Amino acid sequence: MKNRLLFSWIGNTDIREASNPERSGPLESILEASRYDVLYLIYDKPETEVTSFLRHIEERFDVTIIKNPVSLSDPTHFGDIYRVFDSMLDKAQSAYPNAEHTIQITSGTPAMTAVSILLGKAKYSTKFVQSSIEQGVSEPDLPFDIVADFLPALAKRTDAKFSNLFSGQAPNTAAFADILTQSGIMETLKQKAATIAQRDVPVLIHGETGTGKELFAKAIHNASRRSDMPLLTLNCGAIPKDLIDTTLFGHTKGAFTGANVSKKGYFEQADGGTLFLDEFGELPLESQVRLLRVLQQGTLTPVGSTTEKRVDVRIIAATNRNLIDCIAEGKFREDLFYRVAVGMITLPSLRERQGDLPLLAKKLLEKVNHDAANVPGYIHKKFSANAIKFITHYGWPGNVRELQATILRASLWQPSELLSADDIRDALLESRPSQDRILGRDISQGIDISEIIKEVSTHYIERALNENHGNKSKAAAMLGLKNYQTLNNWIEKYDVK
Repeated sequence: MKNRLLFSWIGNTDIREASNPERSGPLESILEASRYDVLYLIYDKPETEVTSFLRHIEERFDVTIIKNPVSLSDPTHFGDIYRVFDSMLDKAQSAYPNAEHTIQITSGTPAMTAVSILLGKAKYSTKFVQSSIEQGVSEPDLPFDIVADFLPALAKRTDAKFSNLFSGQAPNTAAFADILTQSGIMETLKQKAATIAQRDVPVLIHGETGTGKELFAKAIHNASRRSDMPLLTLNCGAIPKDLIDTTLFGHTKGAFTGANVSKKGYFEQADGGTLFLDEFGELPLESQVRLLRVLQQGTLTPVGSTTEKRVDVRIIAATNRNLIDCIAEGKFREDLFYRVAVGMITLPSLRERQGDLPLLAKKLLEKVNHDAANVPGYIHKKFSANAIKFITHYGWPGNVRELQATILRASLWQPSELLSADDIRDALLESRPSQDRILGRDISQGIDISEIIKEVSTHYIERALNENHGNKSKAAAMLGLKNYQTLNNWIEKYDVK
């Protein structure tokens, strides 16, 4: 004969009615109506509040009681409730694999009831029981299938959140407080950006991919006098050359084949606000000329029109290219560069932000846990000590964006609670092309091997110094050099800062 298991939260009504000789509480009424072999009780209350109730149940009913005291941040927090109730059901299923499971859904908060139904319907296939003064003890009629009716939509919403995280896009509400750092360099840049935000001047943000250029741009806009006006983002590298002018400045009806209606460009749409031009260095020269004219004169002419329109737009541009080099190569206009680079911010790579990796990693994992809290079966993740050590020592060539995507992948692939160093390592997307930047360069047209040696040496010397907080003896030992004098020679030779 199967064991019969009953699962229930302990509610305030259960505790209150236990001392009432004339009336039973919800859980007590259910135990009076049917016999159960094992009673799993879960409660987020001090032991002093439940002691008399538990004694009362033990004295009245012949049932094995398994107590599950838990700690919830909030008795209405779905994520916390889901995690602790799911854990209890999972342990019970392992202990009594062939038992009949019933969940009592009357006691506890409405959030506890909702989570109980979700788990019982979607994951554990349990029965349900309820109790009320009006209708007594009964099996509730739940005429729906969680899996068929609700889970696809829930998964879709969660997938959308995960997709947004993978995209690495900064939230529109970004503020300087959202830029997490313990680095003195970054704190200085935040202060500098906050000052620039108050001055209505163009801004150029330079940095490697994934260093937070968009986050800084949105924070600058949100801290500026234009914060209540539009902030539009345009990826200059994603626009076909023949559409750049109409995209930026708009067009009139009939200006070209397919122009069935007049359309405003990004400048007109952002009038009064801010236009964030990402991948600014990708603009072709002919478009740079027209953009310069708009910035200098504050007027534009839509494609197909002869009438000038006045616009008031603040430009924040971002690039991972060295525009000074592009100017020297004739690929970027010097006058446009100096017109935009009034407020100049150069963001460091993640490997240069000493002490920030553990802080950022933990915050990113918190975000993953928050967004996945209501996903059936998801277990709240945390880092092991060796995972944090691996994250701290890895170079992260993709910067914060790579770190974020790696943590997401690791949390998706690891079903248990703890993320290890191996989980992080397995979630990395390392490939041969990353080595080919050094080892697989095309030498048919000739290369400068001295520059390659300098590039590699500078990279690892800087990392070793950062890792050892500037201690040259320790950095030299890490690099396999005999002593710090030898390291000093390398530093001077390659002008390492």
